[in-house]
Amino acid sequence: MKKKLVVIGAGMASGRMLEQLFDAAPDAYEVTLFNGEPRGNYNRLMLSPVLSGEKTYEQIVTHDDDWYAAHGVDCRFGEPVVKIDRKRRIVYSNKGGAPYDALVIATGSAPFIIPVPGKDLPGVVAYRDLEDTQAMMDTAGKDAVVIGGGLLGLEAAAGMAARGARVTVIHLMGHLMERQLDPAAGYLLQKDLEKRGITVHCKGATKAILGTDRAEAVLLEDGTVYPADLVCMAVGIRPETRLANDAHLEVERGIVVDDAMRTSDPHIFALGECVEHRKQLFGLVAPLYDQAKVLAKTLLGDAAEFTPVQTATKLKVTGCDLFSAGDFAEGEGREDIVFRDPGRGIYKRLVLQDDRIIGTVMYGETGDGSWFYGLMKDATDISEMRETLIFGPAFQGGSKLDPMAAVAALPPEAEICGCNGVSKGSIMDAVAGGACTLDQMRACTKASASCGTCTGLVQQIMAFALGGEVQDAPDGMCKCTDHTHEDVRRLIKTMGLKSIPAVMQELGWKTVGGCHSCRPALNYYLLAEYPLEYKDDRQSRFVNERNHANIQKDGTYSVVPRMWGGVTTPDELRAIADAADKYNVPMVKVTGGQRIDLLGVRKEDLPHMWADLNEAGLVSGHAYSKGLRTVKTCVGKEFCRVGTQDSTGLGIKLEKIMWGSWTPHKLKLGVSGCPRNCAEATCKDIGVVCVDSGYNISIGGAAGMEVKETEHLASTPSEEETIQIILAVTQLYRENGKYLDRLWKWMGKVGLDWIKAQVVDDLENRKALVERFEISQSVYRTDPWAELSTPAETPKWGPLADLTLEAAE
Repeated sequence: MKKKLVVIGAGMASGRMLEQLFDAAPDAYEVTLFNGEPRGNYNRLMLSPVLSGEKTYEQIVTHDDDWYAAHGVDCRFGEPVVKIDRKRRIVYSNKGGAPYDALVIATGSAPFIIPVPGKDLPGVVAYRDLEDTQAMMDTAGKDAVVIGGGLLGLEAAAGMAARGARVTVIHLMGHLMERQLDPAAGYLLQKDLEKRGITVHCKGATKAILGTDRAEAVLLEDGTVYPADLVCMAVGIRPETRLANDAHLEVERGIVVDDAMRTSDPHIFALGECVEHRKQLFGLVAPLYDQAKVLAKTLLGDAAEFTPVQTATKLKVTGCDLFSAGDFAEGEGREDIVFRDPGRGIYKRLVLQDDRIIGTVMYGETGDGSWFYGLMKDATDISEMRETLIFGPAFQGGSKLDPMAAVAALPPEAEICGCNGVSKGSIMDAVAGGACTLDQMRACTKASASCGTCTGLVQQIMAFALGGEVQDAPDGMCKCTDHTHEDVRRLIKTMGLKSIPAVMQELGWKTVGGCHSCRPALNYYLLAEYPLEYKDDRQSRFVNERNHANIQKDGTYSVVPRMWGGVTTPDELRAIADAADKYNVPMVKVTGGQRIDLLGVRKEDLPHMWADLNEAGLVSGHAYSKGLRTVKTCVGKEFCRVGTQDSTGLGIKLEKIMWGSWTPHKLKLGVSGCPRNCAEATCKDIGVVCVDSGYNISIGGAAGMEVKETEHLASTPSEEETIQIILAVTQLYRENGKYLDRLWKWMGKVGLDWIKAQVVDDLENRKALVERFEISQSVYRTDPWAELSTPAETPKWGPLADLTLEAAE
């Protein structure tokens, strides 16, 4: 029988250990994996790009459900372990126990919270997991204070600033990142952050967090007060050792382990930020991955020893290029070589002792960091290159070489990816073995697959090895197929594929049944191509679309009735108020799309609330859909003294024609009654600005993570032609857009001139597009609220039982 391996903690260190274990001996252990978070392994290094909006959570998942299932892992997520019974070798969670032959503790670290008054108020968070990240993502337009100017604090500050928050960083020391930077580099970093609108307060000691029901401000010892809707504590971490302490394992600052990662109990092992090895703690990912390799070998009975190596530091804030390694403090017998270019914000400092580099700090231009780091690790004598050393490898020999010289000068053993310990030689070998794209390189060596800061250097080495620029292959839809979205759309049409199973069979899908990424896209492409023949697959939609309401962070839902053109009546308002009272809705909010949002509705109440609202004539606002959301209007000439056309009337007509339509992504329209543009039509997906002579139509605007002004598409004196052009451009987008591309992104790919040719210049094609739009609307322009709230009927969108049964479970 297989031995039983229990792992506590589904983080990056234990995840890498399981990878190594399964690769070497997939059948050696029966694995049970506990995790306090309700999810598996994701790349925590990438929480900063998620916070700033550069990535989504789905993009940073390392091991998804399919990976765990393929390796037979019993996933006990959302089950914090409460006890380890060493005598009986059983681990107990809050839901039951699991016996083990070998146990791995990978509980990571806990954030240090400054013991000041107000630290326990709602609105005070650390920065450790997805929930913390989500709380910070919600700070757009609000005040946020970050306590701590280290790596993590600055990434949090930059991410919230990118989301539109007003951010202040409070740091106890005299300059930022004092453990990694000297004062000069710290100054440049502060200057760059302040250019982003971030306030930096160094030498600031926190006295208290002020507030009654939640955090409202931060008070410093010098009396300074900073307003704060959210306070992020990022002042340090401590190994999470409570389970080990309770089990009477040897614990000092961390769980004490030997070179094989074994604790004081021969059946229990530990790795990651929770361990202490030879009096040393570990917070960077590179040594944790080394621990993972050692532990995997130990579990398989092979001899292995963990030997920590010096690591370098990089900051994951877009636009702030920083590299630091070694010791750069003042000391006897040390000398500095410094290069400054104030105009470009570049600073480089090498610390030398006995003709050896012992420390390096680089800001603004860090491309040579790996080369300097290699010289430092190898204790290379630099006396022969002393005069040109600071200029990097491309200048050695007295003159500047070609751009690839720096890459060529790196020795094969030079470490390129610090997170995963990948050298230049390994990358060169992988290219020789056929890894010619960045994705192939990541799959083969994991170079640049963790924090991503070495991506540029990896690509340079690949280009050097290939003898030209790296041409990465187009991304497939997902891991299930190498076909791009464009290929799949084309093949669905040319091969006459009319079902998801048919697509997967004919196009050679690698994963049986597909995954959460490709199924919604396939469902949309089939629906758009065959509206009369293809039946919408409810289970291939995202959860919000399946449940016809937006799920909130606490598991409740948001219900948004449609208000045509932003217009409502007293009866509709009474119905909304009655529903809010009846179902104890905690928040009723006016949205930016001129509607009313009922927030905090329980899932089991959804069908009943829909039925009540339907009785008053209200239908779904499709606030959850990849389709038409709103048509925002101003009052127009009917009431406004400067209005030129009936903008409200046109907006209502457009919304009633287009509601219920599915598109590659959400679609928002605006109709303004005059060039004063009160409906903000010029930052919508499609906008109309009324003028004395008629209507100006523009498309491709955005006002979210991207801010873009629309581009002019057409002008017409006719309201009817305006509607026809808008329907035609919407259908063109539906038939050609990549799933989850907003209209502006699609327009950037095909070009505005091509769109004009299709819907403005070619009148026959415009007519055909409108006809196809109307065919699709004849099938899918239905109100899911009415269907799902009527148990006696069989709804198109799925049975009512789906909602009530899931709620009961």
